[in-house]
Amino acid sequence: MSNSTQSTKSNIAVIGAGTMGSGIAQLAILHGHSTILIDSNAASLARGKELIFKNLEREVQKKRVSKLEADASLELLKTSSALADCANANLVIEAIVESLPAKEALFAALEEIVPTDSILATNTSSLSVAALAGKRKFSARVIGMHFFNPAPVMKLVEVVPGALTDNAIIASTVALLKSWKKTTVIAKDTPGFIVNRVARAYYGEALRIAEEGVKFAVIDASMRAIGFKMGPFELIDLIGNDINYAVTCSVFEAFYYDSRYRPSVMQRRMVENNLLGRKTKRGFFSYETSLEQTNTSAQNTENSDTKISDRILAMLINEAAEALRLKVASAIEIDLSMTLGVNYPKGLLQWCDELGAEKIVSELQSLHERYGEERYRVSPILKDLIKTNLKFH
Repeated sequence: MSNSTQSTKSNIAVIGAGTMGSGIAQLAILHGHSTILIDSNAASLARGKELIFKNLEREVQKKRVSKLEADASLELLKTSSALADCANANLVIEAIVESLPAKEALFAALEEIVPTDSILATNTSSLSVAALAGKRKFSARVIGMHFFNPAPVMKLVEVVPGALTDNAIIASTVALLKSWKKTTVIAKDTPGFIVNRVARAYYGEALRIAEEGVKFAVIDASMRAIGFKMGPFELIDLIGNDINYAVTCSVFEAFYYDSRYRPSVMQRRMVENNLLGRKTKRGFFSYETSLEQTNTSAQNTENSDTKISDRILAMLINEAAEALRLKVASAIEIDLSMTLGVNYPKGLLQWCDELGAEKIVSELQSLHERYGEERYRVSPILKDLIKTNLKFH
């Protein structure tokens, strides 16, 4: 995908036929790109192809796509278990397991296969783009392209350039994504980028509160009461306890074990016991068929607690403020990322403007005094707002 690809259709290869990879491939074919979906596991490849067929069938039934458009899109899709079959791709998007060694090995293989002007994009949610690009012969063409699940539906894509990524690559990547009707934000190559960095506070603080004996359903109800569509534990169960825990560990390690991102022993034990959420029918809640209706009703009738929501929201706003202070993205991009990427009811920095920085700082100072942990240190930018009587927006 060179500068000319803004007017021509790229040949795209998607590596990894899981839910994310198949979703990205679906997007590509719906927008007229010849696309090959590659996975070394034949069963995964078959499931990924079937998922695309079912999704397009549903789109036709809901009249969002015509039967003619769906059929034409499927004509553009090929599948393969051989990496060599992406030799003609102008753009390769990897969506394999969230493992740096696995991704490094894949990129090393890819640069020996694809044309020298092809873009190599990673869909990593938290790993370093620099770590993937730095060892490559053509590091200037490596870029982060982080979609959110489900990729065909979620509007946001975090575009993450490495330190050596060429400006023309950034521009053509953004242009392509906009042609796919995606909203793009440019994120600094720091652990977790924007969304997964800031969102650690949503899960992490909820887990801390639960470790003190508060019921999962009460915590969830408290966050739904202030506008969140899903509480932290419902959301973890949907994402998968193992995936959520792995991202937290990755961010924690990448930040040199900053206590703000420390993983939960409770969550680790749940992962060890295979209590992964909806996919194993048990997580923080039970999803057995006979119990699901009862379980859902129980969650919806639990009383909420404003002290809980104040605590979690303060941690979220503090993390968003830190992301701004450290130039991870602009205030507008941070708020846009959290509303479009994880469906927060409003931008966190906007929320701070509405509540007042004094309220957030007071909550954090109270937590710091009680627990004596660096985890609750106040972002300097919040202190600056109080001194200057300014706002984020």
